[in-house]
Amino acid sequence: MKSFKNKVAAITGAASGMGRTLALELARRGCHLALSDVNETELVKTAEMAGKFGVRVTVQKLDVAKREAVYDWAEQVVRDHGKVNLIFNNAGVALTTTLEHVKISDFEWIMGINFWGVVYGTQAFLPHLKASGDGHIINTSSLFGLMAVPTQGTYNATKFAVRGYTEALRMELEMEGAPVSATCVHPGGIATNIAMAGKVDPIMEKLTGTTEEQQKRRANKLINVTTAESAALQILAAVEKNERRVLVGNDAKMLDKVVRICGSAYQVLVMRQLRKMNKPRQGARSAA
Repeated sequence: MKSFKNKVAAITGAASGMGRTLALELARRGCHLALSDVNETELVKTAEMAGKFGVRVTVQKLDVAKREAVYDWAEQVVRDHGKVNLIFNNAGVALTTTLEHVKISDFEWIMGINFWGVVYGTQAFLPHLKASGDGHIINTSSLFGLMAVPTQGTYNATKFAVRGYTEALRMELEMEGAPVSATCVHPGGIATNIAMAGKVDPIMEKLTGTTEEQQKRRANKLINVTTAESAALQILAAVEKNERRVLVGNDAKMLDKVVRICGSAYQVLVMRQLRKMNKPRQGARSAA
């Protein structure tokens, strides 16, 4: 897709973070928008900000884990805009827990949003993207769709799934000769609210000796590497170049190389770094 001008883009998770910055950058380039999120208040704010660029913007309160609602939204987008060219399956949530102790209901919750939301969005919009004659699917995986880390196993599972799904989808579209392509997005640490808004299993305080609030703030500090504005620019550049995969941020690029070079031995490096990070805390507890 060489230009976004006069195209129509649907974006999930558009109330904040990358979803909001993608919406604003697309609007700046003359792209009309269909925005969705569960947070209707902030979604309307995004729409108001994007509307200042003179493009048409529609909004829909939406839980991407609800299949019928996603399909209904796709149909509504076409009715409202006449067509749709891009779907950004961007909505996502975080969950910190161990795979031994994770509640199945929590596992289903994160899988429903992070993975099934991508599947529903892709299947609901794909026929319309084909009908447009120039379509693109952008699915958000993660750096954690390339490498795993302890206590993020459920998140890893969803993001590895998005990666495999999108890579297979891209090849199937090529086999078909469809006028639609697909790009898988792997952000590293992006300065968004995902860590603070995520769930932390109560078992984590017992295992780590730190409160839920402390764990969220620590995670938020670690991911505050690349701005959401910079991430949006990198993603849109990848779409313009029809790239199969985009690594967002220097941390994602560096750690992707580490995994490629080390293979499964990257896990040894992860554990070494975690022990180093936790050593001061453990020492303080011993001294007490």
